[in-house]
Order: sequence, then structure tokens, then C-alpha cells
Amino acid sequence: MQIISVTPLDKRRSKVLTDEDFAFALYQGEIKAYKIKEGGELTGEVYWEILEKVLFKRAKERTLYLLKSRDRTELEIRRRLKDGYYPQEAIDYAVDFLKRYRYVDDENYGRNYIRTYGDRKSRRQLEFELRNKGIDRETIDLLMEECQVSEDEQIYQFLRKKGYEKDTAQPKERARLTAALARKGFSYDAICRVMEGGEEGGF
Repeated sequence: MQIISVTPLDKRRSKVLTDEDFAFALYQGEIKAYKIKEGGELTGEVYWEILEKVLFKRAKERTLYLLKSRDRTELEIRRRLKDGYYPQEAIDYAVDFLKRYRYVDDENYGRNYIRTYGDRKSRRQLEFELRNKGIDRETIDLLMEECQVSEDEQIYQFLRKKGYEKDTAQPKERARLTAALARKGFSYDAICRVMEGGEEGGF
């Protein structure tokens, strides 16, 4: 493969772009050691040496560092590595390592996420956020059945905080509160049910 460009990322690292439309980042000393330069050739043998001796280890260390601050899904890890100019082979290697030792577990992540935010976010909002984190629909549905999300209670607490009273609320106030709750992902049926006093201990 041919090296199209070697572009500095900072004082220590540069991005190497090849004619096969993928890029990876190396330190300046590594670029010199592997004799990488614009317009030069990068043989498959040298590329795999870079992967095995440099990028595999670095990608694994990077993922472990990312997980120190908080848990992440597989997709989040892959996105961060891609943003860091790790090639696909290094990304797959690091993710396989994490999954082998259960450092990344999307099902467990989703379960903890619902338990943490299930008392302040609607089911629809939780589903949307988990999908964006790369968790598949089937897993989300199973977790939603396992971890109960009390939407009625959340709606009730929101309306109570806003000073809503069923018997005195004007149509404009009801419409405004309904719209606010709908933006949070609550269904129209659930909102109306709680507004009319269907929620236990409600209005």
C-alpha cells in the first residue's frame, strides 16, 4: 500500500493515511523506525508488525483507560478508538480482549443504565439513549421487562412540582404541561391518565 500523507496531530504524533483509505497514528520515533514517509510504500509485512508490536497493545491500554472513568458499551469503545485513529484490526483486537474478560458487557451496561435513570427518564427516552449507545432492540426490550420503569410516578412528580391541580388547571396550562412531558418521551395516554387522577395517590 502507498502512504498518501503523514499529518502531525500534535508535537509527538502524526496520522498516517494510506491509499486504501484508512489511517493510524504513530509517535514520531515510530515513524522514523518504520521509515514511513509520504509517497513511500508500506508493505503488508511491516503493517502487521506495526499492528502486533505497537497498535494492538496501545489500543488495549487506551480502552482500559477509558473504562477507568465509567462503564461504556462496545459501540462507545469502538467510536473512541476510531476517533483516535486506530485501524479496524486494532479496534477489533481491543474489543475482543474486553469482551473476553467481561470488561465490556452491553447487557449489564443497559441494566445498570435503566436502574440508574429509570426513575427520572421515560421509557421512550431510555430506549432512544440505549440504542444510540449501540445496544440492540431485543436486549433493550428484555431489560425493560426486567427493570420496571414507573412512568406514572415520574409524570406525577413533574406535575406536582409545576403546581398542577386537576380541578383548577386551565386548558392552556394543561396543554403546556402535556407538551413538556411529551418532549420528555412520555406517551399521551400516560400523561392524560395521571392528569385525570389515574396515578395512585394522584390528583
